[in-house]
Amino acid sequence: MTRTAKSALIQRKGPRVIRSLPALRRAVAQMRAKRETVALVPTMGALHAGHLALVRLARKRARRIIVSIFVNPTQFAPNEDFGSYPRTFATDLAALAELKVDAVWAPTAKTMYPDGFATRIAPEGPALAGMEDKFRPHFFGGVATVVAKLLLQIVPDIAVFGQKDYQQLKVVTALARDLDIPVKIVGAPTVRENDGLAMSSRNAYLSAEERATAPALHRALKDCAARLKSGRPIAEALAEGRAAIERAGFMVDYFEARHAETLAPIARLADGPVRLLVAAKLGRTRLIDNIPV
Repeated sequence: MTRTAKSALIQRKGPRVIRSLPALRRAVAQMRAKRETVALVPTMGALHAGHLALVRLARKRARRIIVSIFVNPTQFAPNEDFGSYPRTFATDLAALAELKVDAVWAPTAKTMYPDGFATRIAPEGPALAGMEDKFRPHFFGGVATVVAKLLLQIVPDIAVFGQKDYQQLKVVTALARDLDIPVKIVGAPTVRENDGLAMSSRNAYLSAEERATAPALHRALKDCAARLKSGRPIAEALAEGRAAIERAGFMVDYFEARHAETLAPIARLADGPVRLLVAAKLGRTRLIDNIPV
């Protein structure tokens, strides 16, 4: 079979691409008419193995899978990478076809934010924990608004989010709970490269030298967790972790030990369960990661 024929075959067998709200509602109504469970996997595209793991988890929990691909402009500040954020739609569709995803919801910005759009969500609680919100104060308002729209457009039985964006996961969980959106939010474990680096679409920005350095972030988290388990005071263990990351060449935004559910600061392990969270810049690339203790 020629490459063109193979491509055409994948296209025929691939997920249905939906770009309008009426078409989305009809597709979901057809699934519901058959009493089928529906899972949503929200993404911004540029799919990697971590995203595909979310889809596989969704497949275990629901009969029908909808993946959204939308690079949300409202969660990017003017100085951030909205314009250069990787967009690989054709490749994404081919990967989703392999996993037999039922539909891809790919709206335009005009569809999501039409003329006259005037309502935005201002989340509190975990959205004001002093981590991502401290360095990206615009971020969770944009995330909460777009996620609320996606959940209300589709009203899936479950929606799957990665634990790599841990504070975001807690914000979205609180959003669904507080606004009585009847969707179960499921957190999926972080998928890593063989050297421990958390998979991220932004890893593509790393130079070869930076890519070799990047796993130091995860090593620092693991070393800090081991120190805490051995009885080292939290402040001391965190200071050593920050220093290790800086020695590797990162500029640290935060390196924190927080309560795993509330994201409140903690003074001792007994205040847990505990999650270690870090964000740091390597060159022009900002990476985040987290692990449980």
